[in-house]
Amino acid sequence: MTEIASLRPLAAVLVPAVAILPILASRGRQNVREVWTLLAALSALGIVASMVPGVLAGDTYVSAVGTLVPGVEFAVQADALGVLFGLLASLLWLVTSFYSIGYMRGLDEHDQTRYFAAFAGSVAAAIGVAFASNLLVLFVFYELLTVATYPLVSHDETDEARAAGRKYLTYTFGGGVAVLAGSVLVYLLAGTTAFAPGGIEALAGSDPTLARAAFGLLILGFGVKAALMPLHSWLPDAMVAPTPVSGLLHAVAVVKSGVFGIARVILEVFGPETVAEIGMGIPLAAVAAFTLTVASVIALRQDNLKRRLAFSTVSQLSYIVLGLAVGAALAPGRASAYALVGGLLHIPAHAFMKLTLFFCAGAIHVETHTDDISDMAGIGERMPLTMAAFGVASLGMAGIPLLAGFVSKYFLLIGTVSGGQLVFTAALLVSGILNIAYFWPVVYAAFFESKGESDGKPLLEHVLGGRFAEDELATDGGHPEENSGSDDAEHVDAGGEHVDGDTTVDGGEHDEHGFADDHEGDHGHEPHGDWESRGWFGGESTWFMLGPILFAATGSIVLGVVPDTAVFLRIVRLIVAATTGVSV
Repeated sequence: MTEIASLRPLAAVLVPAVAILPILASRGRQNVREVWTLLAALSALGIVASMVPGVLAGDTYVSAVGTLVPGVEFAVQADALGVLFGLLASLLWLVTSFYSIGYMRGLDEHDQTRYFAAFAGSVAAAIGVAFASNLLVLFVFYELLTVATYPLVSHDETDEARAAGRKYLTYTFGGGVAVLAGSVLVYLLAGTTAFAPGGIEALAGSDPTLARAAFGLLILGFGVKAALMPLHSWLPDAMVAPTPVSGLLHAVAVVKSGVFGIARVILEVFGPETVAEIGMGIPLAAVAAFTLTVASVIALRQDNLKRRLAFSTVSQLSYIVLGLAVGAALAPGRASAYALVGGLLHIPAHAFMKLTLFFCAGAIHVETHTDDISDMAGIGERMPLTMAAFGVASLGMAGIPLLAGFVSKYFLLIGTVSGGQLVFTAALLVSGILNIAYFWPVVYAAFFESKGESDGKPLLEHVLGGRFAEDELATDGGHPEENSGSDDAEHVDAGGEHVDGDTTVDGGEHDEHGFADDHEGDHGHEPHGDWESRGWFGGESTWFMLGPILFAATGSIVLGVVPDTAVFLRIVRLIVAATTGVSV
């Protein structure tokens, strides 16, 4: 590995950070503001992409700023693992910026300038997390990410949004304290916090009890944003934020910073061999397996589409943690390398697929004001491209071949099977089945049901047989559960407003978006009217939203069809080879 002194890693962090000023100065001139946003996004992507060829050749780009504390340098560096996350964050920021323009204008949202400024700050912090050269620098950017994303989580300024923001701060700042404590303990044990492929050598001979404590603190701290159970509850509540923010939280910056931190700890702080020696790999894998299974079951109960996607994210993030933990627990070899490749590759695979799903949910909300799955029967006629993209991403999340999710999960399955960790293999398979169970009904209802003949299943609150069975039960004098598919008597729409289950969103006529608004919010009631057909040529929404949806869906296909050609898999192979000495 060759270290090259360069300003490019620092510039990649500073470009979105500096862009905050002209964005704020453009208040009241939305075209100018959005030009600044897009220019900053393009510049950041160009800077990060320019370092990819050198990183693939084994180079590391380093920008040294000064001394953070005695013995710890404040520096940012673009190594293979950092570029994996940095390239993903900068690429998807550009995509999400286009989408945000369509979304925020489509809903005529308030405080759009604050929104775009906070978005730029969040991406700057995320790239800082990616390029941090040691644990303490990582901690600084990890905390800045929390600060920058808080205005986005509480953007709607409702009581619920403010409560979600406070909860987000409580959880994530608490996690930051744990990261700082673990970093200090690592420094006391090893005399450094600098990342090194295969781990910091001095930690291997340190006191096992203290090493376990340091490892546990770091995993606890990063596990908050990685949404490991029971640290996950902030994430579904944060769905009151605008949908592009949900995409940022779930696909690009926040949750990925958590799993990225765990990857740094396992691969470049302790190293897989030390993690195995102190016996922390299997317990972490068990937590991940529990999370990915239980979160999938909870997702089945959510009628609000964004909440279902939120619990899906909780589950899918644990695929990444499971691969890293199993790879560290196994003896060095091909099985370990396969598990690590699967875990790391799921970072970009999940990002493209989940961003597609959230983009689709946002487009549905903007164009039809529909947020509940029980109200989406036949919506494929109104929004065919959007729901087709949703179907592609859903299949990928379930691990269907020729899509991104299949490739990463294939490596995970091969790693767990060849390593003899069949319990974790079973957890992966069960979760895959549950993925189909909670995604397929959305796609089926959209394309194969009509609003007058829909069956509101398979939400777990329903009696067996769905809504038709409930109607039959009611005819027989029974009392079917009211407001099924929701955690309480009311749900929260994508804009953060409370909407009672029986409240109509609008008047009764088709609005300008072609939505028949006299439907009932409770899926136990018969919906009325039909969706207006818009065809397959983009009439369903603005291309500011459709373009990013189709781009993200295409990325899900490219990562599944030609994974070796996609640069992300090449970077992942390089990381694993440098860490384990095994090429796969």
